[in-house]
Amino acid sequence: MRHLALLCTCFLLAACGGKGDGRDDAATADGSLPVPAGTPRSVTGMPDPGRPLAVPAGEAIPSGATAEADAPPTEPMAGDESGDATPGPDAAVEVVRRYYAAINARDYASAHALWGDGGRASGQDAQQFAAGFAATTGVSVQIGAPGGIEGAAGSRYIQVPVTLDATQADGTHRRYAGSYTLRLAVVDGATQEQRSWHIASADLREAAP
Repeated sequence: MRHLALLCTCFLLAACGGKGDGRDDAATADGSLPVPAGTPRSVTGMPDPGRPLAVPAGEAIPSGATAEADAPPTEPMAGDESGDATPGPDAAVEVVRRYYAAINARDYASAHALWGDGGRASGQDAQQFAAGFAATTGVSVQIGAPGGIEGAAGSRYIQVPVTLDATQADGTHRRYAGSYTLRLAVVDGATQEQRSWHIASADLREAAP
């Protein structure tokens, strides 16, 4: 009977743990997005296989692209609590473009720094982040049209859709689709760095070949 009770308890725990994907879609009290789960989802934006998503195609960034990019443009946005110009959608797209250019240039430190909170929003430190690309030789990305900018608790958020084609070390390809959510702060006292777009979370799924 003791073994039967223990087995039933394990089943109940497994059932409870299977609900959801570990992410909280609501913003936290301070206006920041939940930190992405540190497991099995990769900081490359290439998680475990899942439901394919349809994402509009945009400008293609080949896997041989470099990490260099011009400074992102800015445009004013109504409601900025600081009164300063807030970077617009084009600047958010530029961050995603720079992110994959850095990855393809193997400049993982620069790519990691494009995540919010000094890279901590990725759920990994710089060494873990770099190690996550050991089996990836390059990523080709298509960036779709960004969504509208939304505001909450002194922050601005925007989603940028992408489709990815990742070349593995064995020569095979894996394709993914979804979006990145980027965040910036607009409260008084925020630093220039905090007023710039940074990646807050990724929601990507492996797509059908």
